[in-house]
Amino acid sequence: MSDIDIARNTIVKPISEIANSLNIPENALVPFGRDKAKIGLEWLEQQPKRDNAKLILVTAINPTPAGEGKTTTSVGLGDGLNRIGKEAIICLREPSLGPCFGVKGGAAGGGYSQVVPMEDINLHFTGDFHAITSAHNLLSAMIDNHIYWGNSLKIDSRRIVWRRVIDINDRALRQNLVSLGGISNGFPRESGFDITVASEIMAILCLANDIKDLQKRLGNIIIGYRRDQSAVYCRDVKADGAMTVLLKSAIQPNLVQTLESNPALIHGGPFANIAHGCNSVIATKAALKLGDYVVTEAGFGADLGAEKFFDIKCRKAGLSPSCVVLVATLRALKMNGNVSKADLGNENLGAIRRGSSNLLRHLENLKKFGVPVIIAINHFFTDTDDEIELLKEIVDQAGAIAVECRHWAQGSEGTEELAKKVVEICDEGQVNFKYLYPNSIPLIEKINKIATEIYRAAKVVADKKILQQLAEWEKNGYGDLPVCMAKTQYSFSSDPTLLGAPEGHTMPIREVKLSAGAGFIVVICGDIMTMPGLPRAPAAEMIGIGGQGQVEGLF
Repeated sequence: MSDIDIARNTIVKPISEIANSLNIPENALVPFGRDKAKIGLEWLEQQPKRDNAKLILVTAINPTPAGEGKTTTSVGLGDGLNRIGKEAIICLREPSLGPCFGVKGGAAGGGYSQVVPMEDINLHFTGDFHAITSAHNLLSAMIDNHIYWGNSLKIDSRRIVWRRVIDINDRALRQNLVSLGGISNGFPRESGFDITVASEIMAILCLANDIKDLQKRLGNIIIGYRRDQSAVYCRDVKADGAMTVLLKSAIQPNLVQTLESNPALIHGGPFANIAHGCNSVIATKAALKLGDYVVTEAGFGADLGAEKFFDIKCRKAGLSPSCVVLVATLRALKMNGNVSKADLGNENLGAIRRGSSNLLRHLENLKKFGVPVIIAINHFFTDTDDEIELLKEIVDQAGAIAVECRHWAQGSEGTEELAKKVVEICDEGQVNFKYLYPNSIPLIEKINKIATEIYRAAKVVADKKILQQLAEWEKNGYGDLPVCMAKTQYSFSSDPTLLGAPEGHTMPIREVKLSAGAGFIVVICGDIMTMPGLPRAPAAEMIGIGGQGQVEGLF
């Protein structure tokens, strides 16, 4: 059966039963139908954190068209932990409509390791992304409205940095002119659109601790500059209050369930190639109050998602992980070993050896953060015993453990061994968690640290204007912020075609942005886009309503 058929043939419990299993009272739930609900922040804030709750990060090798299955493995591990008698909760990101209608399809897991209701989660869900889009664009409208009615703040329209967003891949909107058509439409200027997941408001929602913190962060957004280059903030145009109202429901974490009726919190969803790529701090901290083991994920490969999880999310939220699960597939390793997608089903031990360089590079990098790492081999039916044994030997020689996982086909039964190993690692407590860099060093040194130690670049290339901008931000009190690197997810380098474990390359910085509300500096490298485009044959072409009135083609 397909993923969607498996989901539809599963008996889903009422969400009130899932909440009851977590001792969440009825008055703390905001139901969205029978099978999903939000959890009230007032109740969550009153709950104490469990003393021995363990936080487990699931990350992966660099993504390839062959697939890695990070979300599927996160769900499978959560189910596996519950299968062996542990109270485990899964914390995932919400899918963006961009990839759903673009190239990736859905992002609710797969096979017998899914979260449900799969169709709702992949589409509008509880409206969080729509709320973020509306709040973002309200600010955009209020900026142009302020300028139209006299511009008392003296905003330089040439220096407005706040663009608009939409949660659809649309390359035609990357750069455009607004306020054309005459005096009644305002003052023409150049602008553009980003995808909603790249919005600073998405990052703010995911890093805020509560509703008051949310409004404070929204107020701190820099929308542009005056002619004297002094900053103008969101609070200056008095938009932060209305934006908070639009987000008052969106900030509450969403409760759903896996196919095995285990709890999952799905909340927030920035992309790790253009933002920090983690689910919300509120959801993660809620799970640490409600369960003994919390399984969360970070976007794309460990060079992007895991680094930002440690250096941004954990730093900002005061979190300390107990274990990292690094996901790999033999298919993806073969592709990193220069095998074409058409030939991935054939046994190829040489390609496994060559492609394992990508896995080993991620393993080396993760060890720098002082958290123990275990490898999850996400099994595909074309994998051979010899290939699996070879990869286990390679990992063993690197001083780590690799566990074969069959959760896609077997659900929690297929991750029982992984779950037991993860519990052993967590119980041993051999964690010496540390960030890659301290707050105190200059911004350019933080960028160099990530580029050389994680991406293995020989040097960073940045023109004088960028260096001056970083120095100006340091002068204005932003030098202690972490950096959020935006680059291709497909390679350690800025070149998406450079697979494996490249080193000695240059990391070109195209642009830097100050996300003062979110609390980090965005560093855009190479040709990465904050508004993706649709592929030649987008997934949207295959999606529609079937004869029985059900969604078809969403996977």
